[in-house]
Parts: sequence; C-alpha cells; structure tokens
Amino acid sequence: MKNKKYSQPKIIINKVYTKKGDKGKTSIVGGHKVNKSSKIIKAFGNIDELNVVVGICKANIEFINNKDGRLLSVYFQRIQHELFNLGNMIATLPEDFKKNMPSINKNDIEYMENKINSFNEALPSLTSFILPGGGDLSLKLHLARVVCRRCERNVVELSEEIKVNNIIISYLNRLSDLFFVLSRWASNQKNVKEFLWNPNFKD
Repeated sequence: MKNKKYSQPKIIINKVYTKKGDKGKTSIVGGHKVNKSSKIIKAFGNIDELNVVVGICKANIEFINNKDGRLLSVYFQRIQHELFNLGNMIATLPEDFKKNMPSINKNDIEYMENKINSFNEALPSLTSFILPGGGDLSLKLHLARVVCRRCERNVVELSEEIKVNNIIISYLNRLSDLFFVLSRWASNQKNVKEFLWNPNFKD
C-alpha cells in the first residue's frame, strides 16, 4: 500500500445534505448525472454495504487477542480502503479514468491469495458443504461472503452494459473466498464444530 501514489481526493464535506439528489438522480466521477436506479449506482451502493459488513467483522475480530486476530484486524482495515478504491473505479466511466486515481491492482489480489492460502492450510479438510453457523463472528463472515457475491453479480451485470475493468470482478471473487476461509477460521478459534450440510438430516 505504501508504494501506491494515488492523488488525494479534493473533498470538503461541510454539509450532510445538498438536496441535489431529491429528484432521483446523482452525480458520478466526471460530473455525469445518472439515475439512482442505474446499474452503476446499484453496484457502487452494494460495495458500500459490503464495506459496512467488513467493518462489523473487523470490530469483532479485534476481540481475538492473538497473532492472527491482530493481523486480520489490520488487514480488514486495508480491505475497507481497497473497497473504497474499487468503488471509485465503478463510479468512474472508462473515458474519465486516470492512472493516478484510486484503484486496486493485481498486487492486492496476490496479497489476498497469500492470506487465503495461509489461513486455509491450518484448517481441517472439508467433507461436505458448510451451512452458516459456528458462532457470531463466523456468521458475520458468512454474511460478508454472500454480500460480496451479490456485489460480484452486480458488477458482472454492469459489465454487460458498459466496459468494466475485469480486475474488479477478480478481486470480489477472491474476497468472497477469503471470507469463506475466515468463517471457518473463526469457528476454529472458538473450538466450535462446523455445521456441515447433511441432505438426510431430520430433527
């Protein structure tokens, strides 16, 4: 992250409301007016929702006072910044995007893949699909996973309408994998047995 030299946003927020969006339109990067129902705003809005869920997970991870917990707390903060950068990419039309604008790149994905591999190696092999469970933090990470998948679907849908940098889709795809692995890690931290799918289960 320290090697990236993005232009700092020139933003001054003195007023919470402007009334400019009261007619169902909003502005994206470059000053373009779009409907709030547009696929760009839907994709951007879902990324914002995901960032909130990541923040909730981070707040819970901070209570895990060991090396992994401290490492993940810092990394989740990085993810929140990366999601904001990713949102900036979505909110900028290809013709308006400049190289010095906030964005994500292959290094961010490779860094994430290393984290996935590291945490996954310490987990037992799976013998079935996992159902959401395994404690509060595990459930919140599962929630982050499914919200992330929705974000990915939204961006794929948007890409059918306008040109979208494919690295956005790759990042979201990998991020959902990270949340899945960490949901298992969270259960393991609490010594909670994983809730595996049993197609023959009866109460």
